[in-house]
Amino acid sequence: MNGKSYEAREAMPSSFSLSIVVPVYGCAGCLEELCSRLEKSVAPITERFEIILVDDRSPDNSWAVIISLQARHPAVKGIRLSRNFGQHVAISAGLAAASGDYAVVMDCDLQDPPEKIPELFAKLEEGYDLVLARRVKRSHSVSRRLAARLYFQLMGWLTKESFDRSYGSFSLLSRKVVDNFLKFSERERLYNFILRWLGFRMGTIDYEHQPRTIGRSAYSFGSLVGLAIDGIFFQTTVILRWIVTLGLVFAASGVTLAVFFVLRYFIRDVPPGWTSLIVVILVSTGMILFSLGIIGLYVGKIFNQTKGRPLYVVDAVSERQMTW
Repeated sequence: MNGKSYEAREAMPSSFSLSIVVPVYGCAGCLEELCSRLEKSVAPITERFEIILVDDRSPDNSWAVIISLQARHPAVKGIRLSRNFGQHVAISAGLAAASGDYAVVMDCDLQDPPEKIPELFAKLEEGYDLVLARRVKRSHSVSRRLAARLYFQLMGWLTKESFDRSYGSFSLLSRKVVDNFLKFSERERLYNFILRWLGFRMGTIDYEHQPRTIGRSAYSFGSLVGLAIDGIFFQTTVILRWIVTLGLVFAASGVTLAVFFVLRYFIRDVPPGWTSLIVVILVSTGMILFSLGIIGLYVGKIFNQTKGRPLYVVDAVSERQMTW
């Protein structure tokens, strides 16, 4: 970080430095083209840039590819995490290593076109602190788009806020936003949610989400469900989720049996008060277990947060000495 004040950077400097943060997982075959397109897109607006590739312990030998890229692309800086921490933590690791006046965050699979970066800067010059790219056309499957729609509708219903599912991680941040983003210590984090919470002036550009040409998404159906739950409760604890599921099963069973015993009451004689007692026990037991599970999710969040463990661990860093 240089010594300029935030106010002095409200107007974009004529010669600024830029850090491009790219979490890498399962897309080693895209990295060569990604770096080439980034250089062509960024060179006309600044010569002082770095491409930070954060290997989130990708299983496809991405780290070796990153090392080899540095011979052809001097701007590349490689960071390898000690294990897979997840995309949003990898973004945090990249932003912590970013030294530029501005930072671009994007995916590694080329579905976010690097050619849109100048447009992000053009929008920032209108007086914004950060600019998010909104996908007007998404290349995801119909089922995934439907699941995303339902998830964000649920989020909006729970939080009483409006969430636009069209935004991904493709964005441009000023130094002020980066520095404040890095103050967050939550272990279960969602990049866009943190940016929304910060409340800085935010601009938007539109772009078409490009189809994936190599590999497939690292997010399976199960991981997407887990990410959705983390977004709602900000914590993932498997055993407590089992309790929630068990509570739902008991509640559903209680409702089913309640209907059965009520019908049975009108068909044949049963001891007075027996039906109502059984119905109350079944339904209330299920709801109690479900409620305890919800409370347990928040207790689990507090438990993991109070451990004080680092958000991530860096295994290796590979970079050339930058002249700026």
